[in-house]
Amino acid sequence: MIKVDMTVDAKGLSCPMPIVRTKKAINELQPGQVLEVQATDKGSKADIKAWAESTGHQYLGTIEENGVLKHYIRKSAENETRKETTFPHVVSNEELQEKLHDPDSFVLDVREPAEYAFGHIPGAVSIPLGELENRMAELPKDKTIYVVCRTGTRSDLAAQKLAEKGFDRVRNVIPGMSQWNGPLDSAQS
Repeated sequence: MIKVDMTVDAKGLSCPMPIVRTKKAINELQPGQVLEVQATDKGSKADIKAWAESTGHQYLGTIEENGVLKHYIRKSAENETRKETTFPHVVSNEELQEKLHDPDSFVLDVREPAEYAFGHIPGAVSIPLGELENRMAELPKDKTIYVVCRTGTRSDLAAQKLAEKGFDRVRNVIPGMSQWNGPLDSAQS
């Protein structure tokens, strides 16, 4: 049994809300205390792990019980944390639409497979955020990579991760699929 100091209920919420609630709650804890975040969004596993790693808090792991993901994060001391940053190179949905037929462009969709299946940008390659670390070799270093998710939160984390691994032509697409008005493909058609 894991001893927790605070529990956050993010069940039924989708990205970015589990992370928003996690950020708020972690600020209320003392260093060394453990936060449990309960979520039903499958993407929250990769999201919360990536967020914890990017801020310096310790991601302890996730346990799934009866369809609820229980994420455990240990708050780090101030000297162990990093200021949360956002990826500096962003483009709008409209700017991406203009680049879709450019052979120098590569669209990377980091949402979960079910989100991708129900509607994605034509030609976008699906690599969920949780798989990105192990699948970076599939990405072209000689093209501009436009990273998209539902709202821009996961894509921000993915863009930072790509830049850290030497990809220097990366753009985060804001606000992402939640407000995409361009062409769509779907596995359901």
